Amino acid sequence: MTWLLAASVGSSPATAASKKSARAQAQPQAAAPAPEVEDPEVLLIEVYKALGSNNLRKALARADKLVEAYPTFRLGHLIRGDLLLMQTQPVKTLGAVDGPEDKLKNLREEAMVRLKSLRERPDPDLVPRLVLKLREDQKHVLVVDARRSRLYVYANRGGQLKFVTDYYVSQGKLGVNKLKEGDQRTPVGVYYITSHLPGAKLPDFYGSGALPINYPNEWDKINGRSGSGIWLHGTPSDSFSRPPLSSDGCVVLTNPDLHKLTNSVEIGKTPVVIAESVDFVNKTKWDNDRHLAARLVEGWKRDVETLNTARIGENYSRKFKSERGESLDSWLGKQQQSMNGVRGLSVTLRDMTHFFYPGREDMLVSTFTQESQFGKNKTSIRKRQYWAKEGSHWKIVYELNL
Repeated sequence: MTWLLAASVGSSPATAASKKSARAQAQPQAAAPAPEVEDPEVLLIEVYKALGSNNLRKALARADKLVEAYPTFRLGHLIRGDLLLMQTQPVKTLGAVDGPEDKLKNLREEAMVRLKSLRERPDPDLVPRLVLKLREDQKHVLVVDARRSRLYVYANRGGQLKFVTDYYVSQGKLGVNKLKEGDQRTPVGVYYITSHLPGAKLPDFYGSGALPINYPNEWDKINGRSGSGIWLHGTPSDSFSRPPLSSDGCVVLTNPDLHKLTNSVEIGKTPVVIAESVDFVNKTKWDNDRHLAARLVEGWKRDVETLNTARIGENYSRKFKSERGESLDSWLGKQQQSMNGVRGLSVTLRDMTHFFYPGREDMLVSTFTQESQFGKNKTSIRKRQYWAKEGSHWKIVYELNL
């Protein structure tokens, strides 16, 4: 019994009990729920823990239950096959049974990714650094960590992030950082769920449904990234899950997980943050970053209220391009013209969100509603700004009205 890479799970904070608790929080409420089927990862953890304590009989019993509950879970069948083989001979590698090497390789990779992510589950006292502030009406945020092949769900509780649950996911065959149509990569960025497509209206390939996101977003477009049709979706009916690197760019979940996730999202509101790797930080660090983002936008607002083009321009990078492709000087000239004759401008900002942009330690993206009043005139626009750090200063490199 030498593939005890699972033994360390026994000392991991990802116990079966904690996994059950996290899943319970994500379960939709129903008047007459069907009998609950144990979560496959809970059963996997129990198999690994039994192996770690050299209890082969218990491990096999849990593996039997796993494949009975999830007959299309190929990794479960592979592990069960190894356990049966262990009764007659030493097993030195995961997937010691006979089979096509490419498929065994995929299953081994899935097993390793699942085990690693279970050992590295985020401390509930830490939060994803990328997500700094959500609107009050945004109930959840989805954070995809490509390196861990994991999607984390956080709830927005009074402005604080609360870990709810996490799911195993598959990504593009060639990883992340999508650049163009057909490159088989998953995009990195801040996106939003745009719709829900029920499985009944889709080919079986997409499983129980799909949640499209707004790739390419405006930052993708000005950086020349192309492509379309990036979804969070399920798996075909003959497969419980897919290998970590197996999609054409979408984020793929198991059908049961997608069903639960769908109950946590709101169309047009729920952010999906996709990163190559996610850092989890303590509340002190998180609060400091939140205050930085708030100070930047508040300083910009105060300068706008002065109606002084020079002061306003200090907030912008010399590399700035407007959404129409104008240079900073050309864009500021138009702003000056629009402010001619305006006196006593008052600006209020509300419904604000802040994110560190994935893959860019030196970039923040802030979105807010800007309400302006001068005299009896009132205007309201939804605005998004991309702030980049240039030396020791933060400057706006791109801005658009939504």
